[in-house]
Amino acid sequence: MTPKLNRLLELVASENASDLHLIVGVPPSLRINGDIIFADDGAVTVEDTRAILDSMLNDAQRTAFERDWELCVSLHHPAVGRMRVTLYRRNASPELSIRFCGHRIFSREELGLPVKVEELARKRNGLILVTGPTGAGKTTTLNYLVDSINRERRCKIVTIEDPIEFVHENNLAIVVQQEVLTDTHSFGRALIHSLRQDPDVIVVGEMRDHAAIATALTAAETGHLVLATLHSPSTGQAIERIIGTFEGNAQRQVVMQLSNSLQGIISQELLPSINGGRVLASELLIANSAVRNIIRENQLHQLDNVLQTGTRDGMQLMDACLHALYTKCSITYDVALSRARFPEHFAKRNT
Repeated sequence: MTPKLNRLLELVASENASDLHLIVGVPPSLRINGDIIFADDGAVTVEDTRAILDSMLNDAQRTAFERDWELCVSLHHPAVGRMRVTLYRRNASPELSIRFCGHRIFSREELGLPVKVEELARKRNGLILVTGPTGAGKTTTLNYLVDSINRERRCKIVTIEDPIEFVHENNLAIVVQQEVLTDTHSFGRALIHSLRQDPDVIVVGEMRDHAAIATALTAAETGHLVLATLHSPSTGQAIERIIGTFEGNAQRQVVMQLSNSLQGIISQELLPSINGGRVLASELLIANSAVRNIIRENQLHQLDNVLQTGTRDGMQLMDACLHALYTKCSITYDVALSRARFPEHFAKRNT
């Protein structure tokens, strides 16, 4: 890597930044506690980004970027550990966005996940989804689930990632991690082929299309535990998105598969903390008989009622989590209100 990038990565480590953006014409930008901060450095030039790309990419990756104009790879650096590098073009010039993956798996308590998540990780089959917007910590939660299984169960775990952000060492389990465009051409092809590798657990970095969703549901329905992430702002909308990907008879089949195989959905978001840093707010849907029936009968508008009344089963509504974080002085009232699913009810609850 170039001296400039090495220096910036050392700065990232000292500032505990989560991301580094190298945009031509703008000083290097760090994301610290959710905010973009400009480094005390000169504007990034086209020569800078091209030199960095030449220093970090192998021939195959360079060819892929020149062909597709987009690329996502994972790299390791002594100062920051593993990092996900996203390359793209703007005004015909290459630019970079780098996400830092951390050196270890955090515990459930450190992450702020609900207690019931530990039980979800012990399921032997079915589908567990982790949803939320970009930068919500979905991959971190997914890796926590993988690590939990790896520590407690003698099994084979196959992961399909784009790219690999954390390398899991074999513990009780065997962990086979495959990276898209390094070990496989696509999520869909890798997912189909993974079923022939005698897996107990299949981890899909992201369910992006109907082929991947259909294969994941089939795997979950045939005795495998499938963990996957999905871009969705809530547990209910995650279900809607999966079902809405299909039409006609195929949609009805997916509804039945989902109602039978779903184990739980974790919907999450990272919020600015009063004390600095960020704190996790989450919603947890557990697929009990009521939830399965709601999915089967396409009455998804009733899911919020089930979340509110399902606390005995370990469920958690996002607004209840926000209220708890606010009462513990972890987040401000304005932050809590701005993220509430039902802001009118939330405001009345806190008056």
